[in-house]
Amino acid sequence: MRFDGRVAIVTGAGGGLGREHALGLARRGARLVINDLGGARDGSGGSATAAEAVVAEIEALGGEAIASAASVTDYDAVQAMVAAAMSQWGRIDILVNNAGVLRDRTFAKMELEDFRFVVDVHLMGAVNCTKAVWEIMRAQNYGRIAMTTSSSGLYGNFGQSNYGAAKMALVGLMQTLSIEGQKNDIRVNCLAPTAHTRMTEDFGGTLPLEHLGPELVTPGLLYLVSEAAPTRMILAAGAGGFERANVTLTQGIRATGEDAPEQVAARIDEISDRTGEIVPEMGAAQGMIELGKLQAALKG
Repeated sequence: MRFDGRVAIVTGAGGGLGREHALGLARRGARLVINDLGGARDGSGGSATAAEAVVAEIEALGGEAIASAASVTDYDAVQAMVAAAMSQWGRIDILVNNAGVLRDRTFAKMELEDFRFVVDVHLMGAVNCTKAVWEIMRAQNYGRIAMTTSSSGLYGNFGQSNYGAAKMALVGLMQTLSIEGQKNDIRVNCLAPTAHTRMTEDFGGTLPLEHLGPELVTPGLLYLVSEAAPTRMILAAGAGGFERANVTLTQGIRATGEDAPEQVAARIDEISDRTGEIVPEMGAAQGMIELGKLQAALKG
């Protein structure tokens, strides 16, 4: 799996997962934009030092890279970062939306500003970066975009309502962009990592950190942005393990009439039966299943 001639932007690449993703791409021939605001885990502060250090690592490997300290929440700064990459190399093939922050609290104790900020960085940061490269990739008829989701979004996690909401929103973004980008060979996927980084340091006493290096996640990322990449995949990765998560739809039932709520309650096990469940190709699949039940009822 090689990336010779490809240009990649990796956000949040000054450390942790982003750094490993960038180094993995560089070792296989990609030219990199190393983006990192250089702030604290909660998003405060900022410095180009972290991004510049990773650029130096890549150059020491014989690769090419430039640094960017743009905040992904600042669309003008993101556009300037993309313009710098285009000026340097004339194309952008890969975008890894990895930048993130944490402001964990229970929902009861969380300030709305902390909720908004986490959603702004994770979700709108990915939107800003993706929007800035989208037309470039359309014109090239080639693009690979990876969103960083999380099991906290897919399945929930105590104290992370803001983070979980943002991470699940990225799945919805991926689902639609993969459909819209298909005709221009823009493939969009999600990576759900488990890794020991500063984002997970609070769990240190409960996790086997020596087996959770971020470098064990990067092979999954490289696949998701490769020439042979899938599209609309949620790939989970951690400790050398790789799994696939799916948003599925059961076949369910049809219930009408005055007692429809009671029918739903009485038959919820039947509604939940996963026999014959599907992974829909698009949202319209739900309506098609429901209309199919209507047609069957009308014929009956």
